Amino acid sequence: MAAQRILISRALRAFADGYVAVLLPAYLLALGFGQLEVGLLSTATLAGSAVATLAVGSIGHRWPQHRLLLAAALLMAATGFGFSCFTSFWPLAIIAFFGTLNPSSGDVSVFLPLEHARLAAAAEGDERTRLFARYTVTGSLCAAIGALASAVPAWIVAQTGVNLLDALRSMFILYGGIGAIIWLLYRGLADGAGKSMDKPAALGSSRHTVFKLAALFSIDAFAGGLVVNSLLALWLFDRFGLSLPEAGAFFFWAGLLTTASQWVAPRVSKRIGLLNTMVFTHIPANICLILAALAPSLEVSLVLLFARSAMSQMDVPTRTAYVMAVVTPAERAAAASFTAVPRSLAAAFSPSLGGALMAAGLLSAPLVLCGSLKIAYDLALLLSFRRYKAHEI
Repeated sequence: MAAQRILISRALRAFADGYVAVLLPAYLLALGFGQLEVGLLSTATLAGSAVATLAVGSIGHRWPQHRLLLAAALLMAATGFGFSCFTSFWPLAIIAFFGTLNPSSGDVSVFLPLEHARLAAAAEGDERTRLFARYTVTGSLCAAIGALASAVPAWIVAQTGVNLLDALRSMFILYGGIGAIIWLLYRGLADGAGKSMDKPAALGSSRHTVFKLAALFSIDAFAGGLVVNSLLALWLFDRFGLSLPEAGAFFFWAGLLTTASQWVAPRVSKRIGLLNTMVFTHIPANICLILAALAPSLEVSLVLLFARSAMSQMDVPTRTAYVMAVVTPAERAAAASFTAVPRSLAAAFSPSLGGALMAAGLLSAPLVLCGSLKIAYDLALLLSFRRYKAHEI
């Protein structure tokens, strides 16, 4: 029952994240901001998520997890309503930092370690990998549907004559409403997980392994922050002149490919191992990203980006299962936090760099740099852990 509520919550959040990632740059451009401001606000969202996730890992064990989840849902509601009310840069930056907006293709919010710890207690071994795959697939599929929903503001404008800015603002109000629904969902978790889940332990005997993984994951996250969905949408707007509905359609189909690949990931990992799945699907995906950045036409670039989408996220469920397997059950919430925090911190800086490169006229530089750094991360991960045997894998 708890796992079902978590999966439903993930679906709702992913739907909201899916359209916000596409609409955020359009909304900021409509407010009169430029490429650099888009990058800075993306940085603020990721930096705030990192701070919140660090707090969960460091002191979150002092409170029941269901209370933390309820607080996160209320914060999501406040974020949506606040973003719809303000138009100046600094109020928006403050809301972005303290709120739950997600400009990326993955989940980087404070919800992540709390939900991972709940799910990890629900299964063991291969079954746990499949459960995390369901969690990831649910998120990817609903994010794809959410990306398609980014065309709604244009439809509202065409049908009602409302100006585009107000139509965009209504989607952030919807984001806040989704946060309120998630709060209602998590109210039912209060008595559902048992005392052991409400009092997780701080990171202990697995500290060295977790910190080593966290350091490597931060390289991957920094690279990914250069091409978060909001910046990729901005790149498509600026380089090829895509409209909001066209960009939404692209992210929808890319999301479906990602979903399919994540569904296959557990089967692949069962044959070749979690680590090999993480590395040997990631490298060709990032080669495709580099080639897409250099492609001479929209059609060639889209084909390469779709190929990237079909491989680039197969490491997500396997990476999560790997981390959960190398620590003790009591350490799982802390391990999820301490591997997520460096990712969020590293990813927080790179959107500003990506936005600055685009503002300087180097539109494709963030994509090339992202792909190159990710390949370096893959090789470093393989060399560091190729002989490591997790006791539960």
